[in-house]
Amino acid sequence: MSLNLYEASIPVFVRMLGNLSSILDKAVIYAETKNIDPAILVNARLAPDMYPLSRQVQIATDMVKGCAARLAGVDVPSYEDNEATFADLQARIAKTVAFLQSVSAEQINGSEGRTVTLKLRGREIQFLGQPYLLDFVLPNLYFHVTTTYAILRHNGVEIGKMDYLGAY
Repeated sequence: MSLNLYEASIPVFVRMLGNLSSILDKAVIYAETKNIDPAILVNARLAPDMYPLSRQVQIATDMVKGCAARLAGVDVPSYEDNEATFADLQARIAKTVAFLQSVSAEQINGSEGRTVTLKLRGREIQFLGQPYLLDFVLPNLYFHVTTTYAILRHNGVEIGKMDYLGAY
């Protein structure tokens, strides 16, 4: 059996957001244990010119909700991007997972050739559905989840590769 676009997207998105949620849970426990203001971690970044952890989570969720909606031919849910706490970020992840789970295989499959148009940095770029998922969305999702992981690990949160990969 061949892999279809739904299987290559929605279950992968849900799994990675679940792993991201678990990593954020560990950050909360770490902050409590070490008596660190959680806002320090939420606003932490790896370099001065990089986005903070909160924005990394926002972008990861934006990537997957946008992809699911565009491939399914439905409106992309709009979020305010005002998350300032771990609880806010967890709520955003949960809201995104709920949206992803509302999209059916029938809506996604067959969208490999659908034209997806994005506005990036003041210009429009176009993808076909399959390259949009495989060459743009998945690398962006993994980048922003990895960066969130790296920010927390850099700040002492005791997480490892299996936290990123999740349980099998």
